[in-house]
Amino acid sequence: MLIDAFPAGPLAANCYVAAPGPGAGCVVVDPGQSAAADLDRVLAGHRLTPEAVLLTHGHFDHVWSAAETADRFGVPAYVHPADRALLTDPARGLDPVLATQLSGLLGGADPAEPQDLRELDGTPLHLAGMEIGVEHAPGHTPGSVVFVLGGGEDGGPEALFTGDLLFAGSIGRTDFPGGDHGAILHSLERVCLSRPDATEVLPGHGPRTTVGRERAANPFLRDIPAR
Repeated sequence: MLIDAFPAGPLAANCYVAAPGPGAGCVVVDPGQSAAADLDRVLAGHRLTPEAVLLTHGHFDHVWSAAETADRFGVPAYVHPADRALLTDPARGLDPVLATQLSGLLGGADPAEPQDLRELDGTPLHLAGMEIGVEHAPGHTPGSVVFVLGGGEDGGPEALFTGDLLFAGSIGRTDFPGGDHGAILHSLERVCLSRPDATEVLPGHGPRTTVGRERAANPFLRDIPAR
């Protein structure tokens, strides 16, 4: 399995590229602001061809370049239906102050959906020669999801693309519209802490980590029992 990443935009949202190996089809996870140049560098470096864009949730720093990327390569994009409206109305997922700042940042541009936008329903995706699990994990936003790669017959640890659910040393904020602290704790218990310690966590911001490391040291997880 090949997984490469780079931080995109001023909020440094991690954009991931995942493929079975070099010279293959791939999926692009969360292409954020001004992602095109770095994405092209990663694709060229590994000789990869995008087959889909996957969105962990609808906040603007993770989906900024979703339509541009999907339409440029002529591939579908996938989002949970509960977050679909954020693609064209990003301010509805922010507090009033940030919404005002976002308006200035957009510079009058109208956010758009990808031409081929498909809604996630929890069914695993079969893309670029990979089976990708889809776990609905609300709390940061109503439509947050975690994408799951690996595990199964290959015997290696799973990799979780957690978006803004779980970070190294922290969890996603729940004070934006649509956030729910109780829901995010339940999602963390069900989707993350139920998995083995070796499970890789590929968060929406910051460095990679593992479930075991977060179980042991993340202060926000101490009162959540593992199933």
